[in-house]
Amino acid sequence: MTAAPQDAGRADARRNRRKVLAAASQAFDEHGPDVSLGVIAHQAGVGAGTVYRHFPSKEILLEAVLVQQLDDLVEAARQWAARVDPAAAFFGFLLEVVDKSRGRKHACDALTTQTSWPRPSLAASARRFRQALDELLRAAQRAGGVRTDVSTDDVTALTVGCATIWAAHRDPNGGARMVRLALESLRAPSNVTQGRGFRDTPGTLHAMPRCEECGARLEARSTGRPARYCGATCRQRAHRRLS
Repeated sequence: MTAAPQDAGRADARRNRRKVLAAASQAFDEHGPDVSLGVIAHQAGVGAGTVYRHFPSKEILLEAVLVQQLDDLVEAARQWAARVDPAAAFFGFLLEVVDKSRGRKHACDALTTQTSWPRPSLAASARRFRQALDELLRAAQRAGGVRTDVSTDDVTALTVGCATIWAAHRDPNGGARMVRLALESLRAPSNVTQGRGFRDTPGTLHAMPRCEECGARLEARSTGRPARYCGATCRQRAHRRLS
């Protein structure tokens, strides 16, 4: 049984919209918000008219891209929240946010601005992101993994700063290390390495073994090579980032 022409048309429209959003996300990342809709249409493999039918202006298209990116981060927060260790979930999520936001000034602006994006859809996504971040922060604080004098606004500002640091560093690995050092300032005093216990080596934040991605403590192994990651999620993220 074949689909009705009307249903097929709607399916094509949804498919074209997804293609435009994917191309726009890549174009904004590579060229910034000044990229033309013509370039985006070419990268999406559709005509300019198709782009304009779905997104009458570049501002509306940029908003749609930001909404999708924020909603993806909210979903990532839910996945991290399923972890057993709240502190590992919190720091793992922050690293993911920084990793996905570096070089995306338009995304960083959306995380911090209060007035530049008044449209309801983006404002709603920003509120969902803030709520997800706040829940991870409070859980990590209750577990004793994050200092109690830190607010969600503090974390958001630090995250945006870390994304800028990572993007500006000439060495991506060096930038990642600087980000981890900055995020260490959020740990509760009892969990921060003191004095000679700090080992200034790439990918290592503590004398005790910790995950190189989220900073979670690792169980010491009596045999074999030392573990570098707390689980498959962090291992896959590290491999994607370094590939």
